[in-house]
Amino acid sequence: MWSSSYRRRAPLASRPILLRLVLWLSQAAAPLVATGAQAPDASQRSAAPARTTQVSGSTSEVVRLGDIYASVRQNNPKIAAARSLAEAYRARIPGAGLPPDPQLQLGFMNYTIPGLRPMDPLGMTQLQVMQMIPTAGKLGLTSRIASSQAAAERERAVDVEWELRSVTAMAYYELYDAEQAIAIATETRRLLQDIAAVARTMYEVGEGRQADVLRAQVEIARMTEEITRMQAMRSAAAARLNALLDRDPASAVGTAALPRFPDDVPVEERLVSVASRNRPMIRAGVEDVQAADAMAVRARRELWPDLIVGAQYGQRSGEMGAERMGSLMFGASLPIFAGKRQLKMRDEAAAMRAMAEADLQYMRADTRGRIGEALAALNRARNLTRLYSTTVLPQAEATVASAMAAYRVGQVDFMTLLDDRMTVNNYRQELATLQAEEGRAWAELEMLTGTELFDPYVTALAASSGGKP
Repeated sequence: MWSSSYRRRAPLASRPILLRLVLWLSQAAAPLVATGAQAPDASQRSAAPARTTQVSGSTSEVVRLGDIYASVRQNNPKIAAARSLAEAYRARIPGAGLPPDPQLQLGFMNYTIPGLRPMDPLGMTQLQVMQMIPTAGKLGLTSRIASSQAAAERERAVDVEWELRSVTAMAYYELYDAEQAIAIATETRRLLQDIAAVARTMYEVGEGRQADVLRAQVEIARMTEEITRMQAMRSAAAARLNALLDRDPASAVGTAALPRFPDDVPVEERLVSVASRNRPMIRAGVEDVQAADAMAVRARRELWPDLIVGAQYGQRSGEMGAERMGSLMFGASLPIFAGKRQLKMRDEAAAMRAMAEADLQYMRADTRGRIGEALAALNRARNLTRLYSTTVLPQAEATVASAMAAYRVGQVDFMTLLDDRMTVNNYRQELATLQAEEGRAWAELEMLTGTELFDPYVTALAASSGGKP
């Protein structure tokens, strides 16, 4: 055994063994270089997926984003609650346009106490019906208000689905990112173990340094730490998906498959126009404004008196037998507290209308701003993905191949080879992260526009093979 500061030439007999080991090293590295992040053609662009390697905590089943969307839509309790609330508002519509229930009264008039017998000739039994009839179209306005409020809640229920769809996509792409990081780190660790074995053999025959062996072991340990950290991140993402699916947090989640993203990005003006028409929150805001308009009109008409119509039937005993009589009554409500009631209702309705208009204006402005942010993130991810795929990664892989060849003939030291290999590892992980970021940006745009911008059931692998898996 030699120290790290002492090197001597290996015996001639060991040179063939050493050359075979170096050749074996280059052959072991070749598959990794060949299967690294390939530069996609124009038809595959940023959708080029990393390999779907089974990782700890996952099943061998590949789970598509569309399958997760469908399960969340069916099983998430928040969506069920929003739908039930919308149904409750819809149930109010039929009764909103009806007048108040009539009042029925049964009276025993002028009976003696004690004895409870009708006094002659005043005692009688009465049956009376009273009905209040709102005037000035108040019932129609109330029905319009109920319909608009129910429509607003229905749109909010749809928006809850889009919001949870976006949250689901964020967890799904985090799962994908973690799985790809685990696969890349595992593959890199396997190559580092091969490099460490060769470095150890070269050190034993006097052609290497002990520092190279130690550095390789450190990098192997660092890759193990990276894998452990990414496995924890995957478990966290899987737990979030299980929560969205209303399942046990420990339930197994399959391997995420990157969807096939669109080749072209819609222009911002078109997305804003689509959002103004289709985003459920904006449509709910429009319905709120319409409800506030109807409330303002009804408040102005509250000063109009409401009619009261009644009919009365009476019967008493007389000398000639039962005597029957009837009465017809008309009345009206008197707004004697108009200054503190009806006029204040006008102020309230005007304030509610101003609030509804301000909320709608804010939602439109917020939507425009968030669309701009999502487009910026999308273009950044796409541009960097293209740069990494077509330029950075091919050059880095070529650098590793060159360093490997130079290392075989002693022109490059071990540290340079190791650093180049770890640089490629970092670039590949960054490429997977950029793919996930592009997916998150698409999900944000879908939520903001209320429109599906790509088929979540088609994966990048399926698109490259011409069909769904």
